[in-house]
Amino acid sequence: MAVVEELDQPVRGAMSGLERLSLRVSSMINHPVAQIQRWVTIHRLETDGQREWEEVMGLLSETECIDMSFSDDESVTLRWDANVDKDRPVKVMEPEDQPAPF
Repeated sequence: MAVVEELDQPVRGAMSGLERLSLRVSSMINHPVAQIQRWVTIHRLETDGQREWEEVMGLLSETECIDMSFSDDESVTLRWDANVDKDRPVKVMEPEDQPAPF
């Protein structure tokens, strides 16, 4: 019998608990509904380690525009204001007066 050799495929590294939690939180914050309502509640899952949870919450608490409310069930509600850049110039587009091409 012939021996079948495995193809040399790159091995995917397993995501760490910190990466998994960071990705989940980022996904929740960037969700279109959360962006419209400007708040989201993040629940701590059984798979979220204490160290990872504290590190992600610490990073969020350092962000200036986020207000954090901690609940007894270990969930956290994040609220933020609309992103308004007062110093950014606004470009106003004037409609061009051109005849229709037909």
